Amino acid sequence: MQIPREAVLLRIFLGEDDRYGRRPLYEAIVLKAREMHLGGATVLRGPMGFGHSSRLHSAKILRLSEDLPIVVEIVDSQEKIDRFLPVLDQMMGSGLVTLEKVTVLQYGEGANQKRE
Repeated sequence: MQIPREAVLLRIFLGEDDRYGRRPLYEAIVLKAREMHLGGATVLRGPMGFGHSSRLHSAKILRLSEDLPIVVEIVDSQEKIDRFLPVLDQMMGSGLVTLEKVTVLQYGEGANQKRE
């Protein structure tokens, strides 16, 4: 699988407690992106954040989590991301979705990486 040099970064901000069916929403998004053969997805969990409601979500020493912020990042061609957006829209109830144009410098194994 290849990603073009001029690509798009889809960034999805949501809460750790957000669900899609029986799964966490972030997990459902990553699995759907994989099913649709997107270039890759990464889930980032933030220790603190707030969104539209201005309610602060944070990890404290005495609590394991309080609906912590989650960011899902997906990079691929404009065309593949455009096909994914209507699917994503059906999955999400709330959250923030952004798009950025990015330049892909490397994807997959580079020439200098050691193969075992």
